[in-house]
Amino acid sequence: MTDVGDALTGAEEAELQRRRELRGDSDEHGREDSVVSPLADSEEGAIEGALRPKRLDDFVGQHRVREQLTLLLRGALRRGRPPDHVLLSGPPGLGKTTIAMIIAAELGAPLRPTSGPAIERSGDLAAVLSTLQEGEVLFIDEIHRLARPAEEMLYLAMEDFRVDIVVGKGPGATAIPLDIAPFTLVGATTRAGLLPAPLRDRFGFTGHLDFYQPAELGIIVRRSAGLLGVRIEDGAIEELSLRSRGTPRIANRLLRRVRDYAEVRADGLVTRELTRTALELYEVDELGLDRLDRAVLDALIRRFGGGPVGLSTLAVAVAEEAETVEVVAEPFLVRHGLLARTPRGRVATPAGWAHLGLTPPPSADLPTLFD
Repeated sequence: MTDVGDALTGAEEAELQRRRELRGDSDEHGREDSVVSPLADSEEGAIEGALRPKRLDDFVGQHRVREQLTLLLRGALRRGRPPDHVLLSGPPGLGKTTIAMIIAAELGAPLRPTSGPAIERSGDLAAVLSTLQEGEVLFIDEIHRLARPAEEMLYLAMEDFRVDIVVGKGPGATAIPLDIAPFTLVGATTRAGLLPAPLRDRFGFTGHLDFYQPAELGIIVRRSAGLLGVRIEDGAIEELSLRSRGTPRIANRLLRRVRDYAEVRADGLVTRELTRTALELYEVDELGLDRLDRAVLDALIRRFGGGPVGLSTLAVAVAEEAETVEVVAEPFLVRHGLLARTPRGRVATPAGWAHLGLTPPPSADLPTLFD
């Protein structure tokens, strides 16, 4: 517990220093990232790492994936061989990186992390693979973004633990086979559909991570509060769990923002009422919608009568890039049934109208397949 506390103290100091260094850059861009964004914040990486569970027994949620991984890892340890390669898919912020770290810890093996965009050429991948130790865990985040030459080299490495190094060019080029130590690849992706079938088929285990239930998020918030030394009531834990979009990363981030509010504006005790007040200040409503989410929903309903309206038009209406609206705001609105994507454009659902306290017109019903 002392080690965790020391790690958190050092992580928070490092984050404070980075924020001081990057403050000018943040002001220049005009606004910071949303507090409910599921994407990783590089400034919070150290603290997020210190809050991660280190063993499968401590991992909350994802019961089926956790049970399956337990069998996979214990079976491999009994046989004394590296386990099958593991593919983890699901939305950001649900614990794919955490599980990769846990796999390495359970195997007692080193973890070699990298990412798909960082491997631009097959030579980059060959350099990584050739230095792996036997049994080491190679973690490739965003594996769907691997360059095609590196991807084809990975096929052979995953199957035969061998890579072919091409020396020379043209007719005189020669492929030199290079044996590599047996390893376990853990790939993480938020877009499993973009993985080529040959690569996907080479993974012996595939686990899909789903959004968390409020009760599971409550356990995570309580654990993180204990590690951070936050005094928090049960009602506040429940409130945070309901507004965290089913994502542990967001739950931990909101907890830290509410902690700041409690320490500055109150006596440090986080209550339900204080949590509501703090999250109102950060523009996070009772469903977890932030400013951008509500702006998209409001523009769709008040300016365009509930739709249908095109993505680019909607993005202009809220003064954001179309990609930001599509990637950041829409998935959560669609998942909660507040917005629908149709062939004719985006349409607000009756639930979306109700969330803004408005009554949908009779024509606000969603179009059918034949419309």
